[in-house]
Amino acid sequence: MAVPARTCGASLPGPARTALSWPGHGSRPGLSARRPAARPPRPLSLLLPPLLLFPLLAAPGASAYSFPQQHTMQHWARRLEQEIDGVMRIFGGVQQLREIYKDNRNLFEVQENEPQKLVEKVAGDIESLLDRKVQALKRLADAAENFQKAHRWQDNIKEEDIVYYDAKADAELDDPESEDVERGSKASTLRLDFVEDSNFKNKVNYSYTAVQIPTDIYKGSTVILNELNWTEALENVFIENRRQDPTLLWQVFGSATGVTRYYPATPWRAPKKIDLYDVRRRPWYIQGASSPKDMVIIVDVSGSVSGLTLKLMKTSVCEMLDTLSDDDYVNVASFNEKAQPVSCFTHLVQANVRNKKVFKEAVQGMVAKGTTGYKAGFEYAFDQLQNSNITRANCNKMIMMFTDGGEDRVQDVFEKYNWPNRTVRVFTFSVGQHNYDVTPLQWMACTNKGYYFEIPSIGAIRINTQEYLDVLGRPMVLAGKEAKQVQWTNVYEDALGLGLVVTGTLPVFNLTQDGPGEKKNQLILGVMGIDVALNDIKRLTPNYTLGANGYVFAIDLNGYVLLHPNLKPQTTNFREPVTLDFLDAELEDENKEEIRRSMIDGNKGHKQIRTLVKSLDERYIDEVMRNYTWVPIRSTNYSLGLVLPPYSTFYLQANLSDQILQVKYFEFLLPSSFESEGHVFIAPREYCKELNASDNNTEFLKNFIELMEKVTPDSKQCNNFLLHNLILDTGITQQLVERVWRDQDLNTYSLLAVFAATDGGITRVFPNKAAEDWTETPEPFNASFYRRSLDNHGYVFKPPQQDARLRPLELENDTVGILVSTAVELSLGGRTLRPAVVGVKLDLEAWAEKFKVLASNRTHQDQPQKCGPNSHCEMDCEVNNEDLLCVLIDDGGFLVLSNQNHQWDQVGRFFSEVDANLMLALYNNSFYTRKESYDYQAACAPLPPGNLGAAPRGIFVPTIADFLNLAWWTSAAAWSLFQQLLYGLIYHSWFQADPAEAEGNPEVRESSCVMKQTQYYFGSVNASYNAIIDCGNCSRLFHAQRLTHTNLLFVVAEKPLCSQCEAGRLLQKETHSDGPEQCELVQRPRYRRGPHICFDYNATEDTSDCGRGASFPPSLGVLVSLQLLLLLSLPPRPQPQVHAHPSRRL
Repeated sequence: MAVPARTCGASLPGPARTALSWPGHGSRPGLSARRPAARPPRPLSLLLPPLLLFPLLAAPGASAYSFPQQHTMQHWARRLEQEIDGVMRIFGGVQQLREIYKDNRNLFEVQENEPQKLVEKVAGDIESLLDRKVQALKRLADAAENFQKAHRWQDNIKEEDIVYYDAKADAELDDPESEDVERGSKASTLRLDFVEDSNFKNKVNYSYTAVQIPTDIYKGSTVILNELNWTEALENVFIENRRQDPTLLWQVFGSATGVTRYYPATPWRAPKKIDLYDVRRRPWYIQGASSPKDMVIIVDVSGSVSGLTLKLMKTSVCEMLDTLSDDDYVNVASFNEKAQPVSCFTHLVQANVRNKKVFKEAVQGMVAKGTTGYKAGFEYAFDQLQNSNITRANCNKMIMMFTDGGEDRVQDVFEKYNWPNRTVRVFTFSVGQHNYDVTPLQWMACTNKGYYFEIPSIGAIRINTQEYLDVLGRPMVLAGKEAKQVQWTNVYEDALGLGLVVTGTLPVFNLTQDGPGEKKNQLILGVMGIDVALNDIKRLTPNYTLGANGYVFAIDLNGYVLLHPNLKPQTTNFREPVTLDFLDAELEDENKEEIRRSMIDGNKGHKQIRTLVKSLDERYIDEVMRNYTWVPIRSTNYSLGLVLPPYSTFYLQANLSDQILQVKYFEFLLPSSFESEGHVFIAPREYCKELNASDNNTEFLKNFIELMEKVTPDSKQCNNFLLHNLILDTGITQQLVERVWRDQDLNTYSLLAVFAATDGGITRVFPNKAAEDWTETPEPFNASFYRRSLDNHGYVFKPPQQDARLRPLELENDTVGILVSTAVELSLGGRTLRPAVVGVKLDLEAWAEKFKVLASNRTHQDQPQKCGPNSHCEMDCEVNNEDLLCVLIDDGGFLVLSNQNHQWDQVGRFFSEVDANLMLALYNNSFYTRKESYDYQAACAPLPPGNLGAAPRGIFVPTIADFLNLAWWTSAAAWSLFQQLLYGLIYHSWFQADPAEAEGNPEVRESSCVMKQTQYYFGSVNASYNAIIDCGNCSRLFHAQRLTHTNLLFVVAEKPLCSQCEAGRLLQKETHSDGPEQCELVQRPRYRRGPHICFDYNATEDTSDCGRGASFPPSLGVLVSLQLLLLLSLPPRPQPQVHAHPSRRL
């Protein structure tokens, strides 16, 4: 009877195979020929210790030499289950530890976590913390407006008249090419002394403020000097704020002129290359300076746009995108005779980091051709802004047009779409050097409440692509007090090294009038900000009463997490906010989408859900029950959530009032007791304020003991809850040693160690010498085995972690072990909790041999039975290991044990790396399910730099024909080229990367990226199951069965006869990815809400100031002069003037 043809991994129905003798096994060609001679048998007494709690049951007989029948393998599975259970019952000590807890019932109380009360208390505490910062912000903003109003503008102010601490002065003195060294600094720059402050993670001076001025702004300009003059008075307000609230961190005033004044003073963290920091491009400034925006950028790509001008446009668009935040929406299109989007986005999309990246890459592909058609560009833009069927900001609406010039005013388009209400502002940008009349561009901007800008060269891009924010700020200024509302930002990286922060922002308005009886000034002076470190907010949340798998999280109106245990970016870029969505921080499902929406809407709620969670080491997936409770944080845009597993509803609180008992238990923490009581690791928690932290647990324990000799567990400087629980668990785990472990011979049963870990922070490993090979983290709450054991019933196996790219395990001195752990569940007065995890560490080699015997046909402690061609028995995993592959695989698909000696060093690897064919069959037969997700916080090495993309680093290269053409030398292209060359020679670092420096800079070596993660977990199949991998002559039979009360799958399969049936290999390791397709994601955007207020219109707005400029016609004489300058010597560094509105004069 021939085996019918099936697809690879196809299954044969289980019930029909109950007593099946697989066809062809009596006469299968080559089967007996490949059978090796029997090895000398091992004495069974060496493999099975007296622990074996059951007799070796006789395996059911078989009528012929064959692949094991299903009931035979079920019999082996039961033997494995009983052996594991027997070891854990005796050595794990679960029952004994329950009794110990009950015997010490008078030493602790059972407390309850009440989710609603907890989350409301934490939300209230966070609200109080932020409210103190709000009061400080308001004092600063009011003072700034009054100081500026009282200030008298000085036209003749000089640098030597101003005394301030220049935060970049030290760095500039160290740089021989710096601006101040070259021309000499005339300003009276203070030299300060600094002291180290752990709160700021920096050296600071509390008596002064520091000033940072962007590199491309001339410090000696009249506007900047007047700004420095009046903002000096803020210093006293900063100091008074800190006196009232010593917990305040950075207090910052970001001026619309680009000046940053912050307190306390600290030297600027200057990068090795040119410092491009500009406060007006920081996320907190952008959010505070204007209301949300709907922006359409249209770019002229007609044939008149020369190579250099097109490069300037590309760079300008990228810089413009950087002025947008996650509250804004944007689209980018190019136009000539027709308009079309530059990317796959066909409508406005959220200006988040990933969407902006798509735009920036697409913009680089723009090509100039055709004729200019302003009408096509503007009609496309207005249609985009009128589309109401999509999610958008619904506040400021604007069109940004980049062009080299044209004559058409497209008045008919504006009349049709925008007049008379003029709800859409139009900003026009004349790019490059040219002879075109710019009057039409000025007219477009002025008649549509916008502004006209000129970008003649690369040096003008950064300033002129952010000045539009001043125009958008007009309605906010005119709204007065109504607009003075504090906003809290997304999470971002502090530029001065504070780490992850959020910032409260408040706009500062110009309260002066332009003249007697004239209209009120409508310019924003800047934005006041106060930082709050995320760590300070975390301290308000319960740490250890929620258990290892309970946690608090918070999200904003975009759904981005403010607090979450999975918010831990590996690398951060201070120019971009840290935007991790709640649905990316956890594994997304419909229940979590509903919870997220309710939180964004500011509702309260509670929901118990069954969901998937990823293990801490990101290798496993568990299906668990979780209780979610959430409330809004009043006076903010944040919402707070609490997640609790059902078993964390209650927790233990030690009550060690007996000081004699405290001393007794404390002695078991002393290293002198480790030899008899086992080694103790203590969790590195903040037990006391004066306790010195250390990454070395031995040193940390030493510091802890030294401190405890000076203070008592009831000291006010210590966390009494943590200390009492730690000492209680020290005593309880010592009693486990005394009652169970000390009298057992672990070697007899092939155990390397036994251990117990507790919520109180104790991990006790016995015997003491086993601690030398203990690699788990001393903090149980951060240990994968601990957290998984709490979430799973039964025994959780954890093989040593291996990477396929690294060398296999080295099995020397029997040090390689497999952890088996289980949670200890207590029931006290009807209240259930899991305060500890216990387990054993199996000797890999010895248990691999034991595994063979348990999955064999031995019927008594005698020599194994050898199945030969003339015998009537089934193959087994011991004797027939040349023909039969037997393995234990865990629920993540990782190899735990094998009957193949050559696979022992592969234990811990994903099984597809060991036997791709068999793992694929297990997946296809639903023994495993796959879960794919993306890690948006990964760090990757940067790609090698290419010649494309970085527009500022390239210039237009004229042809030889151009050089020979006299007309070309008098054209705009030649003038622009020389200007670019001049700028590039002077600002060399802007155009050329230093390879040596790039190699030595870790920030260059790693950048944020997206990694695709794939985990496997048990599927829906629970029963014993037979199947065939049908590949013609390479077909294989296999049997798979879950072992009850474990996370193991027992698999028996024929070894492959050939390698011709190699199907696709399942991958489990992380792979670099671009993430999900952004073009598809924007079609189903996640729910979000913008800020509750919008200031985009005021009837009293004066739009007469809408930009002025004149093109600069190049001349041959000027060009010749430039050539002579370049040939003879390098000119002094130019000092670009601050682009300021006439009314900026204060």
